[in-house]
Amino acid sequence: MNKQPNSEMCFVCGRSNPVGLYMHFYDDGDVEVLSEYSVPAHYQGYPGVVHGGVLAAMLDEVVARVSMIEDHHHFMMSVRLQVLYRHPVPVETPLRVVGRILRLRGRLGKAEGQIILPGDTVACEAQMSLADVP
Repeated sequence: MNKQPNSEMCFVCGRSNPVGLYMHFYDDGDVEVLSEYSVPAHYQGYPGVVHGGVLAAMLDEVVARVSMIEDHHHFMMSVRLQVLYRHPVPVETPLRVVGRILRLRGRLGKAEGQIILPGDTVACEAQMSLADVP
């Protein structure tokens, strides 16, 4: 697995953001980006459950990062993100966060992602349309 770079102030991956998630991402050099992460309790919505907006941000990041697999300087942004929430995600629980390329051609792409609970239960999933950053 190849470690992908982090930025300074990004909410999801930023090293210097005082309220950020501080996630790390790795790619397989082919079609998949992965992060293993436990969401701290201060990002809960309902007691003990991760806020859905935080989950959407995590999916937005991991799925958009598929564009960086071959070139860590190639950035694409989400044009459309559709999230389906299947199960509540408890705070402070080890999660696998995965993004996969469906299609990248020219300036546009499609990708998908999942947040997976222990026991391989898919808690939420996303479909994304991406475009090169102008």
